[in-house]
Amino acid sequence: MIQVNSHLSVKQQGQINIILRDHNKQAAEGTAVHAETEANPHPFQIVDDHLASFVGMDRLRGKVKEIYAQVLIAEKRKQAGLSTDNQVLHMMFRGNPGTGKTTVARALAKIFYDMKLLSKGHFVEADRGDLVGEYIGHTAQKTKALIKKSLGGVLFIDEAYSLARGGEKDFGKEAVDTIVKCMEDHHSEFILILAGYPKEMSRFLSLNPGLKSRFPITLDFPDYTSEELLEISMDMVKTKDYKLSKEAQWKLKNHFHQMLQRLPHNFSNGRYVRNLIEEAIRKHATRVIELRSPSKETLMTLDVRDIVFEEK
Repeated sequence: MIQVNSHLSVKQQGQINIILRDHNKQAAEGTAVHAETEANPHPFQIVDDHLASFVGMDRLRGKVKEIYAQVLIAEKRKQAGLSTDNQVLHMMFRGNPGTGKTTVARALAKIFYDMKLLSKGHFVEADRGDLVGEYIGHTAQKTKALIKKSLGGVLFIDEAYSLARGGEKDFGKEAVDTIVKCMEDHHSEFILILAGYPKEMSRFLSLNPGLKSRFPITLDFPDYTSEELLEISMDMVKTKDYKLSKEAQWKLKNHFHQMLQRLPHNFSNGRYVRNLIEEAIRKHATRVIELRSPSKETLMTLDVRDIVFEEK
């Protein structure tokens, strides 16, 4: 503790008192900042907890962190008496099959629930068949029922462009019109995510004039690189208590590289990897069953003999 010498003049004591006052003020402010930092040391922990393990999702994580930061700051602005606008979080996911669109949408439902943006945080997945009816009026009825089921959570419609498949007279247009109206009627009560191929989704937006403006967030899901496909492979086998030998890893990486050089139209990214790994596990079982007493290492290891793929 700093003490003031009693032999100092009144003027000197006054100057020292001013210095002490400023010192104490700075110390108090520093303590407040430190306390605030300690109370929330990792502001994006919610996002990282749900998305950290996702391969090739750096841009997505950044976008979700932006949303989260805006929510937190909006709350602070509200407490400070400043004006705030409710975020519109309906989204458009554009990407080829197997790029993680459904998995990410499912994770976002949990994240937004943890952020208190959703009251329930459940995930409802739908496609054209769940929305489009067989006669006039049936489509609106089915669509409204589905959205009612989704209130408080996330409604994910995959291959949404299929709703525009039949043109003006198709019931898919009625589904889209009903969705647009329900988005207005149930503002902020649920989050709608439409997903599909990039080109098809762009055409789909032209189906209804008010559709595009209602999806302020667009996330693109690019095809995985050969390194990312290998990382996905290793994650998959690890979750199943298997591992890839070094030779098997090299074989896979080389195959993925060649595959991406002549990327087929129907390449399914993560789904392709999953099918390949499941096939490898079956090959491994067929090979190891012939051994009398296989070791734990043998039971776990997928080697080059198990990595078999159809060359096209």
